[in-house]
Amino acid sequence: MPDEFQRLRDLFNKHCGLQFGPEARTSMERRLRERVVVLGLSSFAQYHEYLRSHSRGRAELDEALELITVNETYFFREDYQLRALMTEIVPMIVKAGGAKGRLSIWSAGCSTGEEVYSIAIAARESGAADRREVRVFGSDISRRCVVAARKGVYGASSFRVTPPELKRRYFTERPDGFHVVDELRALCQFGHLNLLDSSRAAVVGRVDVIFCRNVLIYLDEESRRRVIDIFYERLSPGGFLLLGHSESLLNVTTAFEIVHLREDLVY
Repeated sequence: MPDEFQRLRDLFNKHCGLQFGPEARTSMERRLRERVVVLGLSSFAQYHEYLRSHSRGRAELDEALELITVNETYFFREDYQLRALMTEIVPMIVKAGGAKGRLSIWSAGCSTGEEVYSIAIAARESGAADRREVRVFGSDISRRCVVAARKGVYGASSFRVTPPELKRRYFTERPDGFHVVDELRALCQFGHLNLLDSSRAAVVGRVDVIFCRNVLIYLDEESRRRVIDIFYERLSPGGFLLLGHSESLLNVTTAFEIVHLREDLVY
């Protein structure tokens, strides 16, 4: 019979596809115990029942996910993909007759927004934003991350590999951190989204490029397939999917095809 931890783990998996192995038990229990206390419950079994049947169960599920998911990121992470985007992918899309008037990019699992703003900076620096309208949409399952991304204020750790001149050009230093300048904000939008929710994903609209980096590795096989299918539906014909350096679609049945670029493999 499943124990309390396994039932909680299965509930989180059903909700958003995240996998939590036995090694995650100690940290999950430690982080979720405070929620058990706050809600006046006496066990994880009661907490599981609360998540399943209470009127605030869905909201509490979001609260729990905030505590047990990792949101580590920084500007210009895996920057070779940004170079590939602007020097190879965008020209290929334009040559094929896509992105007429507007280039739309979706950062799926954008965490606190650094990836979205990095893409927008790359678009401005390459001149792509001068030749056409650019829209970068970032989504994340964490509501707190989306709030932070919209705020656009970052500490020093987010700039560990950012060229100093770009930091000066696109951020304003204030007592509470480095603020994204308005001209960059204008290119970016953010929203809360569970990637397994195909109906909600439809609000993203058609996009030319999808970045989904270091997300699929945390999903179970069936959830990965569902997410990949949703990405395929959202991409315009001739669009591109970029994954993290440790991710691939080799073990996923999909209509995507591999494209070999100078510095990366994309789909």
